[in-house]
Amino acid sequence: MTWEQFIYFAIAAVLLWALGAWAAWREKAAVAYTSTIIGLAVFFCFILMMWISLERPPLRTMGETRLWYSFFLPLAGIIVYSRWKYKWILSFSTVLALVFICVNLFKPEIHSKTLMPALQSPWFAPHVIVYMFAYAIFGVATLMALWVLIKKQTISPLSSFLYPLDDLVYVGLAFMTIGMLFGALWAKEAWGHYWSWDPKETWAAITWFAYLIYVHYRQLPTHKPKLALWVLLISFVLLQVCWWGINYLPSAQGSSVHVYSMPS
Repeated sequence: MTWEQFIYFAIAAVLLWALGAWAAWREKAAVAYTSTIIGLAVFFCFILMMWISLERPPLRTMGETRLWYSFFLPLAGIIVYSRWKYKWILSFSTVLALVFICVNLFKPEIHSKTLMPALQSPWFAPHVIVYMFAYAIFGVATLMALWVLIKKQTISPLSSFLYPLDDLVYVGLAFMTIGMLFGALWAKEAWGHYWSWDPKETWAAITWFAYLIYVHYRQLPTHKPKLALWVLLISFVLLQVCWWGINYLPSAQGSSVHVYSMPS
């Protein structure tokens, strides 16, 4: 399996996800579930075959992490759909997944079997996979927050719509915390210390605290729903800096051990 075959799996998966999104709008739940799940299976088949072909987890480059993110977005979408039956969520998650798929198609990166010693730790794969799932959950939560802000004039009371968002943030924050713990164990094995305030680690902590602020702010009896939504959106921006923006920050150039995924 090579990266050149990705387009065929991607097209098949996106068409199936699009069919599932259409079925959700038409209130054909069985078709929505079946089509979305088959699309996820098709996409995961490519990830699995890349794993076998590379003889390593496809998690080293930014393109490879986008691959996982594209997979987890519709998965998060179908979870939200099954829980709250929001007809529009599969459409949004499919479009967002398509964006990341297109980035991978138009900006392919080097996908070699080479894996630096630090990445050969057994904690590397679970750390990144758990993080990508948390990022996908937060991505769907961000889509919902944007939808609420746009539709706020027709939603009354606004606070009632924040409860599903709270559940998503709790799940995302839980997986992000687990991912940070895996990362600490990986760092200890690879570099001899659990935490070093490397630029990437610093931004990971900033992102974690941002979502924690949202969680605690929502518990205040006097909280303002609109402000809570903006906290959620700002947290997602910080997440993007942590994920890929760190590669372009001057503070990380030559000093961060986490910029190894940048293509040479």
